[in-house]
Parts: sequence; structure tokens; C-alpha cells
Amino acid sequence: MEAIPLDPMTALFTPRAVALIGSVGEGRLGYHLLRQMLDGGFPPQNLAIVNPRGQGALGVPGFPSLAEAGLPLDMAVVVAPAASVPQVLEECAEVGIRVAVVITAGFSEVGNIAGEEAIREIVRRTGLRVVGPNCAGIVNTHHRLFPTLETRPPAGGVSLVAQSGALGGVFLAWAKEQGLGVAKFVSYGNAADLNEVDFLRYLAEDPQTQVVALYLETVQDGRAFLEALSACTARKPVVVIKAGRTGSGQRATLSHTGSLAGADRVYDAALRQCGAIRVTTVEEMIDLCLGFTALPPVRGRRVVIVTNSGGPGVLAADRAEEAGLEVAEPSPALREHLASFLPPQCALGNPIDLTVEGTEEGYRRVLTAVLKEYDAAIALNIAPAYLDSVPLARGVVEAARESGKPIAPAFLPGPIVADAVAYLRAHGLPNFPTGERAAAALARLAEYSLRPGRQPIIRQGASLPSVGSLPHSLLEPEAMAWLRENGLPVPEFRFVHNAEEARRAAREIGYPVVMKVVSPEILHKSEWGGVVLNIADDEEVRRAFEHLCSVAEGRDFRGAVVYPMVRGAHEVLVGLFRDPQFGPVLAFGLGGIYTEVLGDVALRVAPVDRSEAGEMIREIRGYPILAGARGRAAGDLDALADLLVRVSWLPFQYPEIAEMDLNPVFVLPVGVLVGDVRIIRSGANVGQLQAVIPQTFCRVSSAPSPS
Repeated sequence: MEAIPLDPMTALFTPRAVALIGSVGEGRLGYHLLRQMLDGGFPPQNLAIVNPRGQGALGVPGFPSLAEAGLPLDMAVVVAPAASVPQVLEECAEVGIRVAVVITAGFSEVGNIAGEEAIREIVRRTGLRVVGPNCAGIVNTHHRLFPTLETRPPAGGVSLVAQSGALGGVFLAWAKEQGLGVAKFVSYGNAADLNEVDFLRYLAEDPQTQVVALYLETVQDGRAFLEALSACTARKPVVVIKAGRTGSGQRATLSHTGSLAGADRVYDAALRQCGAIRVTTVEEMIDLCLGFTALPPVRGRRVVIVTNSGGPGVLAADRAEEAGLEVAEPSPALREHLASFLPPQCALGNPIDLTVEGTEEGYRRVLTAVLKEYDAAIALNIAPAYLDSVPLARGVVEAARESGKPIAPAFLPGPIVADAVAYLRAHGLPNFPTGERAAAALARLAEYSLRPGRQPIIRQGASLPSVGSLPHSLLEPEAMAWLRENGLPVPEFRFVHNAEEARRAAREIGYPVVMKVVSPEILHKSEWGGVVLNIADDEEVRRAFEHLCSVAEGRDFRGAVVYPMVRGAHEVLVGLFRDPQFGPVLAFGLGGIYTEVLGDVALRVAPVDRSEAGEMIREIRGYPILAGARGRAAGDLDALADLLVRVSWLPFQYPEIAEMDLNPVFVLPVGVLVGDVRIIRSGANVGQLQAVIPQTFCRVSSAPSPS
């Protein structure tokens, strides 16, 4: 009976039979891969070796072609030379193999673009799926499948997706060293076909995966990635390392808003927005994965440290507070209870120091008692060489069982406490290398448990169709009128062409007023002296208009725009730009000079909802100013959040928007007003604008500041 074909992801991680294609001579990659699979427990009768000579190895038969193998082959592992890989993949497709893992290097990473494109063409034409090329293979511990050159880890609940095979190898080696169980591992290398989006979608549904660990260097389709990541984080924790955090990824842009964003800042915002947990080191990633898989949820930030050594306990307490945990003193009632059974030399603050004379019963009773008052505990044991730490480990295990709350043990140094660490792991508790790392992990676990619910990222164009076009002219008067037509609050204004029109406009609006020059050649009005504030009467209107005429002399002077003078407002910036990977991004920060001087800006991939807008407002360091610090009136933050939501939808309604600055937006005690606007269309000619818009753009807002 002919075997029923598996879907590609099932064929990848739970194949019935596997072909290893390439040389298996001793010392070759194929030989090491074969040894890994056999030592890992994959049935040899479900393996076939294929190479032109029909060479077998280690008791596994060889065949000159896939057609002669005679097995229901679901997956191929390819270590054939780069030049022959396209032909090998053609043969895989012909015999019904669903997925191929191409370990072979020598493609785009060395400039062989044509070879990689040939792989993509085969994928498009045949439906064969490909991992790699230039990858480190895959692992499924629960299927005893180890076609990888990396360490075979113990079985467990963490699945690692890594763009870098070397990074994946480090993770797997340290996972084995620290007793972290792994469900699946995939290194996808050059990602000619399958990539992080495919693996996130699969692992979101995988019952053996409790936690996903993800190492990224870049993504191919930012919106698809965010959609897959959001779906995965809705089901299980996702811990991410994103490489490339330095300023080298800074994007050169035309507008103020764009200059605030570098590629990494957008990634950081997008990952947080999707509910992923970003870390910067493999150690942090391992610690969090240990916590998620071995500890109960951390339901609050109150943590207690129980130690047998004062100094390390203080270091752990310092790190806990730095990470946002509350290291509060025990209540008087709890102190009294502890004093009733602990020796008098024990310190009963937080940390609670049992001294070197701490016992199994001491750890058990103290941890059980304090966890009635605290959300989590760190159990530190700094072991002298002459003492057996296994009893202390028993006390910690018993306390964890009795309390049902998270206890993060940190038994050290390693060689002295090896037996105790083995006991902890055998009874389901991790051991953190230091108290500081235990504290950092508990802080992130608490942050995860306490985070608000997240809505999935909305794909571009999914909900709102384009509703029209931008005005032909994007000078300030037309742009402000366009904002008003789209429901954004703008002050009353008049576009005037001579001093008499300016006088009538000022009287209609009511003194005092502000007057700004209008010219396509003067974009940074304040830097040119093109803004006149606090105009109080008709004579000042005349002088102000004459001044603006002189500022624009020799340039394309179109007139002036007159506004009421806004007082008693906070200034903020609201902006948009298009990231090359994630599309429209919303920016928010304090306005005027503070935006660039302080770099105090919150970013989100657009669109955002009301909750996310509120988070953006609270996220900036300047939030206390907006909330009414030092006696100033609080701004209308509800109206500001509504504005952020409305602006975040504009690039979907008007796809021509490349970048947009609303700076300043005046946040009043009641309501908000957009004080100035600058819009850049898609396809703007950067070369022609360089003389007008320097790259160090906008040190000072071109809009009037409130008096």
C-alpha cells in the first residue's frame, strides 16, 4: 500500500524515513550526521544513504539514487556539493520527498546568488520545501531525530529557531550543561525557502513546545513575521535575541520622525508589541527558558531572598531591585514567626540570612513561611567545600512543593554543589548560575505574567481601503486643511497673500496670533526666522508680514499662514514613517527640541489601538510632565491617545504617505491641537531635496511654542 504523503512540516520534524544524500566517508559531514542520527536513536532501518557510488556506512545501506532506496522517504538531509544541490532537489521532488534540509554551504553567503535562486525556482515549480542552504540541521528530541552537527540536548519543552547554526550550537550545548530540555531545534541558514514565519506558525500549534526561543538577524516579510509572532505569543512565551543592535543600522531619512528610528528600535518596539520577550544574550535566553519550563508563573513582583551568605544575598537583592522587583522587608508578624524557630544569629530582613549553619529544615520552613507573604523566592546556597549541599536542596524542593510558588535556586560554586544541583533537576527545579541571574529571570517572568493582553498585529491593508489621495500641494495650509478633513484637530487658521489679508485674518481669529512663512523652499521656518509669535495688533501684523517677505526674498514666496497663539499647552511629536521591513511605524515623544536632545520617543508598528496608544504615552520618560508634574496642569491624555490611533491608520488610507511629522502637537488641559505638519510622499526625490533638508534635520520645531 502506497504511503500517504505528509505535510511538509510534519515530514520535517516527524519523518517516517530519511535519506542522507552525499558522501559518508569517515571525516565527512555526512558521516558525522549519520552518527548523530544513529546515536540519537533514529531507527537505522528507516535511513537510506544516497550518493553516486552507492556507499553506505555504519550499517546503513547506500544507494546510487533515491528511486532505488525503497523506503517511504519523507525528508532528505543534503550534504552534496553546492553545484549538485539543484539536481539533488529535483530528484527529491520526483520521488515524493516533502522537505529537504540542505546543510551544504557555498550559496549567497559567498556570492553564489544564482545557486540559491535555482533552489527557489525548484521550490516554486515542484512544491518541495527546503530548509537552508548553509544551515546546521534540525532536532526533534521526542522523535529521536538528530540530523544536526550540534550537541544532542535532553528532551524537554523548549524549541529553538535560529538563523545562525553556530548560535544554535551554543544554545544546545549550554542547554545540555544546565539541564534545559529541548523539544525541537531548526537552523534555517540562508532561508531560501522556509524561514522564521513558517516555524513560528508550526511551533504555535506544537503540543510538545512550551516555550519558543528565537534568534534573528533579519526578517524577509516584516508584516507576516509580526502576524506569526503575535499568534505564537498568544499561546506560549517567545524569547527573542535580535542581533544587530548598534547604530550601524541607522536609517538615513528626510524627516525628523524618520531620523529618530533605527532598524533596531523598530524591531524592539515590534517585538514588545507582539508580546515577545527580547533578551540580549544566550545566557538570558537560557535562564528565561529554564524559568518558563520549570517554575510556576510569577504572579507578582514581591520577591524574598533566602541565603546562607550575606554578600551574595545582597548582590541578588541589588539586581532584583534594578530589574524592577520589590525586595520588601518581612512584615512584623512574619519576622516574629521566623524568630520563633531560627537561631538568633540569623538576619531576618530581606535577604534572610540563615548563615553557613543553615539546614535542610531551615530552608524548608523559612521558604514555606515567607512564600505566604511573597510572590517568589530566590534560594541561595554558597557552599563551603566541607558541607554536603544535597540536604539543602531537599529543603528547597520540599518548600517548592508545599508552597506551590516559584522558588529559583542558585546553588554555587558548580563543582562543590554538583550533587545538589542534580537533585534539584531530578525533582523539577532549575539551578541558576548566580543569584543575580535568578533575580533577573524572575523579574522577566513577572513582567510576562503581568503584561496586558495583546491584540494581533493587523496586516497592511486588511481593514481599511485607500480612501483617496493626498492633496497635490503639501505646503502647510493645504496639509492642515487635509488633516482637518480627516478628523484631526487643528487650530483655526487663514492662508494670506498680503498684509491686508493678514490684518483681516488676525482680527477674525482674535489677537494674539502667530504668523508663519509659506514657501516650498523654506521647510524649517524657525531656523530661517520664518515664525513670528505673539502678534498683538494690526501694526504688528503689518511688520510681521513684511518680515516674512524679507525672509523669503529670492525664494518661492507663497504667502503666510495665521494661527491663534496657543498658551498653556504641552508640546509633543506624533509622526509616521515607513520601515523597509515592517511598513508604517508610529512615533510619539516630547515635541520641540526635546525630541532630538533626549531621544525620548516611543515607537509602534502601525496601526495601534487605544490601549497601545496609552502605553506609548506612558512609556516615554517625559510622561510625568504630560501628567502634570511640578504644579503644571495635566494634559488631556485621552484626547492624545485618540489622536495617536487616528494617525496610525492614515498610511493605510493614504498609501502615498512615506513620512509625516506633526510637531508640535499641543496637548491642552482639554483637547489637543496639531500645531504644524510636514508630509513626504512616497518616491520623493531625495537628491533634489538634500540642499533644503539637511540630514541633521529639525533641531528646533518650526511651529510656535506656547508662551
